[in-house]
Amino acid sequence: MPADVILHNAKIATNRAPSFVEAVAIEGDKIIAAGTSAAILRQLGPATLVIDARGRTVIPGLNDSHIHLIRGGLNYNMELRWDGVPSLADALRMLKEQAARTPPPQWVRVVGGWTEFQFAERRMPTLDEINAAAPDTPVFVLHLYDRAILNRAALRTVGYTRDTPDPPGSEIQRDRQGNPTGLLIARPNAGLLYATLAKGPKLPPDYQANSTRHFMRELNRLGVTSVIDAGGGSQNYPEDYQVIEELHRRGEMTVRIAYNLFTQRPKQEYDDFAKWITMTRPGAGTDFYRMNGAGEMLTFSAADFEDFLEPRPDLPPSLEGELSRVVRLLAESRWPFRIHATYDESINRFLNVFEAVNREVPFNGLRWFFDHAETVTERNLERIKALGGGIAVQDRMAFQGEYFIDRYGKKAAEHSPPIRRMLAMGIPVGAGTDATRVASHNPFVSLYWLVAGKTVGGAALYPEANRLDRAEALRRYTVGSAWFSGEEDTKGTVEVGKLADLAVLSADYFSVPEEEIKRIESVLTFVGGKVVYGAGEFEQLAPPSLPVSPDWSPVKAYGGYYRVQASQTAPVHQCRQPGLLHQLLHAFADRTSKLAARRGPVGLPCECFAF
Repeated sequence: MPADVILHNAKIATNRAPSFVEAVAIEGDKIIAAGTSAAILRQLGPATLVIDARGRTVIPGLNDSHIHLIRGGLNYNMELRWDGVPSLADALRMLKEQAARTPPPQWVRVVGGWTEFQFAERRMPTLDEINAAAPDTPVFVLHLYDRAILNRAALRTVGYTRDTPDPPGSEIQRDRQGNPTGLLIARPNAGLLYATLAKGPKLPPDYQANSTRHFMRELNRLGVTSVIDAGGGSQNYPEDYQVIEELHRRGEMTVRIAYNLFTQRPKQEYDDFAKWITMTRPGAGTDFYRMNGAGEMLTFSAADFEDFLEPRPDLPPSLEGELSRVVRLLAESRWPFRIHATYDESINRFLNVFEAVNREVPFNGLRWFFDHAETVTERNLERIKALGGGIAVQDRMAFQGEYFIDRYGKKAAEHSPPIRRMLAMGIPVGAGTDATRVASHNPFVSLYWLVAGKTVGGAALYPEANRLDRAEALRRYTVGSAWFSGEEDTKGTVEVGKLADLAVLSADYFSVPEEEIKRIESVLTFVGGKVVYGAGEFEQLAPPSLPVSPDWSPVKAYGGYYRVQASQTAPVHQCRQPGLLHQLLHAFADRTSKLAARRGPVGLPCECFAF
């Protein structure tokens, strides 16, 4: 049968035997043959599109098992991304430029995906630097789950004053006169950070649609063809799904989404799920957009905030009763579920609930899984295995590993999470990012973390015994993730009958030095046999570029994940101030670098303060 598309002269990783083939043939949205170039080219027809990969490496499309694409897409065009920016000087320059182009009453928002350890200066921005970069335009900068920085204009806009009380589990940092400084701290509840972000203006629906398409295009650029959306705070169903559902109806999705529903109302979680069970069902939809189940929030009492700058939170005694009621409802309704769980202490209590429900309402193959599980123990891995669960791991430790080591020690960090042990026990494991408010959406940073066992700042986390080889890491990010949406039979490998989701890479993932893995991109991405992204020699195959709405969008100026260009990177400022006092100040900075990283911003008399 003649193929619609033939991709040949390639090194195609199949995730099965044989490990590599030279060519694939595609008809419609499926792979119909894979093998040598000579064999596949025999399926050439008069209308076949033949693409010479020029020896490049091709992988199955990447599948992020935990990302917040639907929520992130609504806001992507409003956000200035510091993901991958190499220096604080660059970040502040971008902030200043964006503040100048952002019209009132809009804000400049830097919402996660970065850490100070990625910067050459290895420090947080100070409040003075943020205010100097944007004296008049409101600025909100989110750092992981632990803090947000607001400039003076943003403080005025949100209305925080000396009379504003600290919300439970959070702190509004104040000066000696009691006035807010602009630093909001999670202790450890991040609710204040997100509630403040929610005060900013939203894009109108047509701009949200454009924003979502740009976020999907950005993921395509990085080889992502599928995701499992973990819901999120302020993402109610069905109200906040209208934009993505309209894009699905119009055939404008370029990333496949299996989505979970995240409860929105504390103490009314059961009511949320009871309502949704009457409205939809797991599996409803298509290969592009389908409902996947419940979570990652099942009850608010079971939320163990992963702020490694703070002690592990003790979850309330109401947890067991509230969680049991929800999980029983889900098991009775045969709804798969996922639950956010960072600490083994939380996992232990959750498993007690799951096991008790299972005795009365057998899970019997119902797919459920933990998200994150950084400190899960061997005993609880055994319990997860016995109950048929899986674990979706994300590269949050690549962004917070230095904090984890500082609090719990390097030895504890060596198996946080114990990925190799999970796999040895036969537990399903999928890989992802948890983008965009903590880690970056770049899957190759996550693959680097799995392979090298290092943070983005270069700190060594894992010994070889807890690192994955490149082929296994790729399997976790493809067919491994597909288990978590029940789609391992349709995606994740290159074989006949599977969906033709492929990424042609800018460099050979299997042979480049480890540090180069982070810089790999896709130069040609297929979803369902159609080209959704092309660059370089494949640019002519790509669909037309999208305009960016609104005109002042940071995406229009900077795109998504930062691409280093020599002309853009400013040198790190070197101090040349004379005098013993100035030298002593720098010595003090060296001694307090950990403190600055832990709970900045920290101001010193010298703007060149850098560790």
